[in-house]
Formats: sequence, structure tokens, C-alpha cells
Amino acid sequence: MKKERGKVREEKKILSKAEKERLAQFEKRSEEMKQQGYTRHELTVSIGAANAFALILLIPLFVGGCGLFYLLHHTLAFARLNMVVFLIAIVLLIVVHELIHGLCWSFFTPHHFQEIRFGVMMPSLTPYCTCLVPLPKGAYIFGAVMPLIVLGIVPMIAAIIIGEPTLLLIGIIMTDSAAGDIMIIWNLLRYKSSASEVIYMDHPTEAGGVVYER
Repeated sequence: MKKERGKVREEKKILSKAEKERLAQFEKRSEEMKQQGYTRHELTVSIGAANAFALILLIPLFVGGCGLFYLLHHTLAFARLNMVVFLIAIVLLIVVHELIHGLCWSFFTPHHFQEIRFGVMMPSLTPYCTCLVPLPKGAYIFGAVMPLIVLGIVPMIAAIIIGEPTLLLIGIIMTDSAAGDIMIIWNLLRYKSSASEVIYMDHPTEAGGVVYER
């Protein structure tokens, strides 16, 4: 039933020609692994659930980050914020977010960046990065968590230390934009297997991946 729900979710998406080809190759490979005795387990995250978590996460991030900033510097001064420049920076950093995923995963693939693909999930306009080959669990988590650390957590900490409110706001938003990654990482960390063979694959059109084990 879970697999059927996943198929329904995929059918509602608008896939490009390249995405359809990647999905077809992915399903073909899954079928081949099934014939070899592997069992498939879904570790994907729906965009709706990721967006809902992002809304919830934004509250403690904003209150906690701004509260700590104010305690240390007794001001926030968001009035100085240039909104146009700020929005352009956020859009560029969202692109950089996906590039970091791809760069980190490429370290663990045989042909490196050649096995990384980028795209946009339609109609939600959600950018994504996907890896075409299996990854070790640790490598998968490493690639998933690095944008959160580099673009979110580190800028937040730096902003609080140096007293830069614009950087703080960028850090909060980029941390919140990694809500889906946090859910994926949580799924990976809590997934335990006693199987002798475990293979982790990123899903080509869904957020998250699947596990094959036998």
C-alpha cells in the first residue's frame, strides 16, 4: 500500500523528459534488484510534509536566534535591510544549497560530478539534486547535512557573534530551507537493518531515497 501511495504521488507530478528517463531507469534497476532477492524500503519525504515541518521549525529558529542576538547586542536593526538584495541573495543561496549536495555526494561516486543531476520539482517549484548511483549511508548523510551546516548553522552562529542581523536572517532562512534535508537525515539515522547487504539509493524524482537489503 505504501508503494502504491508513492506511485500516486509521482503521477501527480509534472516530470521533464530527463526526469521521466531517470525514473524509468531507477524503476528498472529496482526490478532487477528485486529479482536478485533485494527488498525495497522507501525513505522518501513528501514535499507537503517538508513544507509543514519548515513552517513549524521557523518559529523556534526565529525566536531563538533573534532572542539570543538581542541578548548579546541589545538591537536587531532589520530596518537597514535592503529587501531586493536580500531576496536575490536567498535565491542564489538556494542554488548553492543544491550545488553543495551534489559536490559532497560526488566525492563518493565512481565518476564524481558526472553522476549528479539537478532539476526542479513541478508544480511546487522545488529545486533538487539527485545522485544516480548508490551511496554509503554515511556519505548520503554527509551530502544531505552539509548545506544545512554551511549555509544555515554557521552563518547564524557567525551573525550572533559579530552582531550582523542581516546575516542572522539569512542563516535562519537557509536553516529552515533545509527542513526537508533534516527529515531525510532523520529517516536515515533511525533506519536500522540486520541484513548482510544494504544499498542506499537517492530517489530521482522524490525527496529522500530508498534502501535495498537482502
